Amino acid sequence: MTAFSRILPLLAILITQLPALASEPVEFEKGDKVVILGNTLAERMQHFGYFETRLHHQFPEHQLVVRNLGWSADSIGERLRSQDFHEHGHTLIDHQPNVILAMVGFNESFAGEAGLAQFEKQLAEFLQDLKQLKYPSTTYSRGSYTPKLQDKSGDPHHGVKIVLLTPIANEDLPERGIFAGKQNNPRLRLYSAAMQKVAADEGVLCVDIFTPTHLAMNESTTPWTMNGIHLNETGYQRLSEILEEQLFGTASPWDSEFETLRKEVAEKNQQFFYDYRAVNGYYIYGGRKNPFGVINFPAEFAKLREMIRHRDERIWAVAQGTSVPAAIDDSETGELSEVRTNYTNEISISSPEEAALSFYLSAGFKIELWASEVEFPNLQNPVQFTFDSQGRMYVTTMPSYPMVLPGEQANDKILILSDEDHDGKADTEIVFAKGLYLPTGIELAHGGAYVAQQPNLMFLKDTDNDDVADEYQLRLHGFDSADSHHAISAFELGPGGALYFQEGTFQHSQIETPYGPQQVANSAVFRYEPRREKLDVFVSYDFANPWGHCFDQWGQNFVADASGGANYVGAAFSGEVIHPRKHPVMKEFLVKQWRPTCGCEIVSSWQFPGEMQGDYLLNNCIGFQGVLRYRIQEEGSGFFARPAEPIFRSADPSFRPVDLQFGPDGALYVLDWFNPLVGHMQHSLRDPNRDKQHGRIWKVTYQDRPMVESQNLASITIPELLDQLQQHEDRTRYRTRRELGQRDKQDVLSAIDSLVAQTSEETLSGQKLLLECLWVKQHHDAIDEALLDRVLAAPDGRVRAAAVRVLCYWRDRINDPLSKLQLAMHDEHPRVRLEVLRALSFFHEERALEIAVESLIYEQDTYLEYTLAETLETLQNRFDANSPPLSSDDPISKEDSE
Repeated sequence: MTAFSRILPLLAILITQLPALASEPVEFEKGDKVVILGNTLAERMQHFGYFETRLHHQFPEHQLVVRNLGWSADSIGERLRSQDFHEHGHTLIDHQPNVILAMVGFNESFAGEAGLAQFEKQLAEFLQDLKQLKYPSTTYSRGSYTPKLQDKSGDPHHGVKIVLLTPIANEDLPERGIFAGKQNNPRLRLYSAAMQKVAADEGVLCVDIFTPTHLAMNESTTPWTMNGIHLNETGYQRLSEILEEQLFGTASPWDSEFETLRKEVAEKNQQFFYDYRAVNGYYIYGGRKNPFGVINFPAEFAKLREMIRHRDERIWAVAQGTSVPAAIDDSETGELSEVRTNYTNEISISSPEEAALSFYLSAGFKIELWASEVEFPNLQNPVQFTFDSQGRMYVTTMPSYPMVLPGEQANDKILILSDEDHDGKADTEIVFAKGLYLPTGIELAHGGAYVAQQPNLMFLKDTDNDDVADEYQLRLHGFDSADSHHAISAFELGPGGALYFQEGTFQHSQIETPYGPQQVANSAVFRYEPRREKLDVFVSYDFANPWGHCFDQWGQNFVADASGGANYVGAAFSGEVIHPRKHPVMKEFLVKQWRPTCGCEIVSSWQFPGEMQGDYLLNNCIGFQGVLRYRIQEEGSGFFARPAEPIFRSADPSFRPVDLQFGPDGALYVLDWFNPLVGHMQHSLRDPNRDKQHGRIWKVTYQDRPMVESQNLASITIPELLDQLQQHEDRTRYRTRRELGQRDKQDVLSAIDSLVAQTSEETLSGQKLLLECLWVKQHHDAIDEALLDRVLAAPDGRVRAAAVRVLCYWRDRINDPLSKLQLAMHDEHPRVRLEVLRALSFFHEERALEIAVESLIYEQDTYLEYTLAETLETLQNRFDANSPPLSSDDPISKEDSE
């Protein structure tokens, strides 16, 4: 065999891997409306702007109108939207595109080879619907959304040009334990080939971007993605080159002119995002739009859409080489409606000193002002806080609440407040982050801050050690923005390092992950493992608005539902359900007194009286305005709580406690939103009496007990940190685990292994320490089956139950997890069996069903019966070949196809 003949097969393989260029360069006509459809690949594209910039640069005289309708985790078969979203002006008929770039196939690919035929059928129908689009013969007028599109003969319909884009390749990030390339690329290659086949059958151009991105990622020394599946800055810049070359035959080198144009594209995209993903959509176009929505929002969005059109014109000018004024003049884009208050009570804003006199405290307690808007004018509408390893408070502020007006610039902040002179009051402020928009939640981990910014979750990091964030990363997409009061909130780092957060009703969320899309409608609690980018729906339940989540010392969690004032034991209803099913009604674990609530916490501080340890605290912000207290007691597999004397209440009608947490010094800190008007159904979102300038933080202590001695956890050694794991205070151990979670992995694991070897299970303190070590290993995603087995066999049932929860989340990476669960199913402690039942709901082996039924051998209680029924329902649906398919909506609405 000659050398040439040996090379031929290799050349054939290489040729099959190369992308097919468009048979002819794609042509655009002047005034073309280009709509980008698809999943998170499409949605994220607008935040970087590289391809759209190249598009305008390629056709500078064409005055192209580009709108990005990408939506996280959209697929051909399912796209979740909150009620009446289609009435807001963003169907394809509203946009009247004559060029469509469609990015599909990624989320569909998780159905595997078995789902390929269904995908091809749906894709063909999708393309056929797009080809049949017809638009009404309406004329353009100032204030409407898009101009009339006509062909040269004046016919308002000319053929829609469709460009189908395959998924990009995924890549492995082994240092984070993410192997998206290895797991997903074989399926993505199959689905990309299927897309090209269907497109050819339908006479539609399909551009293969899987092959070039796969080849380029393999050759690259730096990651193209932030999580294995979603492109980072480098990835989008490189993809823009690939797309320009594939579509138009050539790609221009990037230079400073491109950056000037990209700045204009970014500004237009930002304003369009405010429209398309409007905050409080349920009030603008959904079920709560009357009576106030029909008064406020038509004028607002008419103005916003004129502003967007104005920014289109700036893009065209810059693309053609014409300079534009640095400041954008929106004075001619329309007027806003005047909004009058319907709030009849007298508005009285008390000073912090006056507010301090309004508190009624339980005997022995005192309350002091720790910070206010007087000393810190940036402390406006504070909504959530937490303490860092140095003992400083990070607090989010929301003066843009409930949403910015068109033309306003959102500038919500995260402040770092600290008491440097230790006099019991904050005296320094650092603005950690600014320019945010409604940051309803925050938690610290991995050297940065996870922050809510609907519809996204962001990760903010200070990379140069000046306490100011300089890295703003969009980490997760697709949380709904239907209601800013129901947006993702109540951020809480679990014992094992997972981030928990929740959203309320009206929200319809869908999020892409390297392991497949997650979808949930009308309220949920989420669980997110940032290291592995693994997101799960922790609880899918018909909450009204859950705005509280906390853990006890054994890792048991409690969920507080704000609107109705209900409170639940987390374990019982946190097993897996298959969307769109939700868990049915579950009993509350405490005797409800008041509503609505906002934030919960377990008493675990020797600064408070000994008899209060383990009590459940609950903020209440209307009617009774203060901190309620409940005495928790174990009851079978769950808990029960009875009312006890509240910690304090306030007579100031503007006092609104929205978060609470024990600080490093053992004091209870309470965040005061401070607002005379909080109702969002009873009063207009734009009511002028909504306060945007005030905010207070209060410090509650017990007068006869010393403060807890605290350490700067950021400055001590790993062995010293391990000593902190034996402290009484839950929050001390929580912050210690978090700090250990961001220290060098090998150093931490080595120290943990030494500590484990020296620790005995004979005492309860030894068992708790082993559990803490297990949780630290979870923080580092370091599977330790030997340690897990030791904790599973601990003498105390509460410790064993916590170990079963860890087993549940390590189930795919340990040996024979079902055998371990079967052994635990016969535990004498009912809570261990409850944890086994919830864990079984996540398995795909029919043996899990058999093990679940074994629980009936033992005495049942309400929680065991509930969790067994739910697990059996999930498993039976999963194994039943005749179970009905998941509900779906066609990506083209009925209105579009007519």
